[in-house]
Amino acid sequence: MAIPPAARPEASLFARAMRQVTEGGLEPVDATREKLLDAAYEQFCETGVARASMEEVARRAGTARITIYRKFDTKDALVDAVMLREFQRYFGEYLQGMAAASTAADRVVMAFVTSLRTIGGNRLIRKLLETEPAMVPGVVGGGDGRTLAAVRDFVAHQILREQGAGNIPARVRTIPAADLLVRIAGSFLTTPSDLVDYDDEAALTDFAREFLLPILGLKRS
Repeated sequence: MAIPPAARPEASLFARAMRQVTEGGLEPVDATREKLLDAAYEQFCETGVARASMEEVARRAGTARITIYRKFDTKDALVDAVMLREFQRYFGEYLQGMAAASTAADRVVMAFVTSLRTIGGNRLIRKLLETEPAMVPGVVGGGDGRTLAAVRDFVAHQILREQGAGNIPARVRTIPAADLLVRIAGSFLTTPSDLVDYDDEAALTDFAREFLLPILGLKRS
């Protein structure tokens, strides 16, 4: 039975950004709002989220205190807006990379490398991992499996398209393969590993070619 829209759980920030960028629905740019988001991003990167205040962000943006409350009712709303914009930027880069990749193997590698470099290498995510690590799984993963399921379904759709074009073997089990790929990338994003350097694109590429391509029945080129 379908769940009525009002009863459906709210999508995580990551899933919302994915849907907005890949399906359309981005809001028009508001110059004042963007200035506040820029200031909040810089403030959060310096102090973390818990130690930052709305007043500090307003001062950094050069706006009146009342202005920030007109744009964002609460600090939580401001934090959500900052994280949502960062995820939107990630998906924008993801789509550009997908358009530039010429083979299925290249697209798989690009997706993994882009994820770790733009999200794992994000200054704010790194600061949160340092100061408020418990917050990261929630903002990246939704905290209850919603994001994993949404991203898994998105990846599964991409795999099906590649299978339909004959680029990925039909024997590959689409949903389990997508689930495994998403869990691998997600684990690296929420629990950094000393085996993966987010700043080393060549190393990330080699890792993806060696360990991820076989999941999809693809050979390392």
